[in-house]
Amino acid sequence: MSELWTTRLRLRPFRPGDVPAVHGYAGDPEVVRYMDWGPNELADTEAFVAAAVDPPDGVHPFAVEHSGTLIGAVELRVTAAAHRRGEFGYVLTRSAWGRGYATEAAAAVLAFAFDQVDLHRVAATCDPANAGSRRVLEKIGLTYEGHLRGYLQIRGEKRDRLLFAALRQDQPSRVAEIPPST
Repeated sequence: MSELWTTRLRLRPFRPGDVPAVHGYAGDPEVVRYMDWGPNELADTEAFVAAAVDPPDGVHPFAVEHSGTLIGAVELRVTAAAHRRGEFGYVLTRSAWGRGYATEAAAAVLAFAFDQVDLHRVAATCDPANAGSRRVLEKIGLTYEGHLRGYLQIRGEKRDRLLFAALRQDQPSRVAEIPPST
């Protein structure tokens, strides 16, 4: 599996030893309040990390590190290979919020989806109350496409989702940014 780098982050494959760091955020009710999973028990986190260490085809989980410390995760899933469609999501430990890390990690995975996985369309959703996540999706160039009513069951409550997506042709060409060789 690939490693991705941004200005401040390393996105790498998960390792079995990541369980304590992952459990630090996955067990935090505030971190997972808009997620349809968690807060995790230790066994849930162990199962997640085991699956992330050996993901099935079409699933690309990345551990997000800042200065050598695991601060979250981002995952790309190919949802319809024949149509070159995928979805991604992300989560960061609370101490990493508000620093632009989610934007960097999401932008790196979006580029990976188009450039390395060769997807045509990539989507993501967020809870309408999660203004920070909505800003991340808008900043990296996803377009708001709609409001999905009653989309998820989260801790006994039906929750809506906002749908965002990007198409390959809508993304700035990174090839054009490479200066010609002389």
